[in-house]
Amino acid sequence: MSISLDILKALRKQAGLATAPPAGPAAVVGAASAAKPPMVEAAAEPVAPDASGSSSAAETTPASRLTPLLQEPKTESSVFGWVDQIQHKPAVPQDGAALRRLLATRNRAIAPAQPVERGPVDRDLPGTEIAPGLHLIEAFIPQAIPTQPLSLAFSKRPEETVAPQDLLFFDTETTGLAGGTGTRAFMIGAADWHHDAARGEGLRVRQLLMSTMGAESAMLELFASWLSPSTVLSSYNGRCYDAPLLKTRYRLARRGDPISALDHVDLLFPTRRRYRGTWENCRLATIERQLLLIAREDDLPGSEAPAAWLSYLRGGSARNLRRVGEHNHQDVVTLALLFLRLVQAEADERAELALEAEG
Repeated sequence: MSISLDILKALRKQAGLATAPPAGPAAVVGAASAAKPPMVEAAAEPVAPDASGSSSAAETTPASRLTPLLQEPKTESSVFGWVDQIQHKPAVPQDGAALRRLLATRNRAIAPAQPVERGPVDRDLPGTEIAPGLHLIEAFIPQAIPTQPLSLAFSKRPEETVAPQDLLFFDTETTGLAGGTGTRAFMIGAADWHHDAARGEGLRVRQLLMSTMGAESAMLELFASWLSPSTVLSSYNGRCYDAPLLKTRYRLARRGDPISALDHVDLLFPTRRRYRGTWENCRLATIERQLLLIAREDDLPGSEAPAAWLSYLRGGSARNLRRVGEHNHQDVVTLALLFLRLVQAEADERAELALEAEG
């Protein structure tokens, strides 16, 4: 397809371009590409071939289409603007409401976060700080001390007895439940029957709480001072967990082990023998609820104790750490009550067997 040279010259002259293209086929082709809008308009109509087999755009293009192109002043930018209008679709106007929503979302995204106003962190720990980072918590529960030695027959030691005031019920709260050298006890709770001149007879509860890592040595030393050669330890699964853990900590602190030489009555095993299958399990919380009729309020499970202590070390609140102390306090009180219940249950069973034998 070719285009009339005269029309092409007129268009280039009005557009302010070079007036004379180089002669030859290449010049015609280059001129046609520069005048693309007329070419597109002309291509829209069918072109009949002339006698030589080619078609003439001057003869086939309607004058109504060429006249506006020739009469309207053209610049280079307007010429190429036609090309853009033909090749590209017109831009769709943006919806105003959608644009405003987009800007509002962007502004919210880049807006600086407002600081949250917080009050002072609760860091109050119970008890008295008796050494740097070591707190002593004491309580006294008035109750009569058993007057007779307590039989250990419930623990398969029928010939043995223990003086009530030699018993020390203890429980630990640790940084983990898996044990090992990386686990340490951050709280040790102990209860014993004690006669106080001012308060009379009762169960004395003492707890040692570490508020810093460096207080462990002082805690171990003070706990060792509560023990004597006549002390009989009592726990709930302490023979397998609490006692070995404390022995490890004493060794790592390069202190003498005050626990291994002491007698130890673990209440878990006689409780299982007597009450296995009676309730869903023999956990201490279940036993105290079902057997001793003790209902705890706002109790923090022992599994959450490590997180409570580590949170406090990182500057967090002491609220959950106080709840750990309350949980530990109830544990050692429950041990004393459970010990008496097991002694009584064994005595009642033996009395019934004696009556049956006589009858």
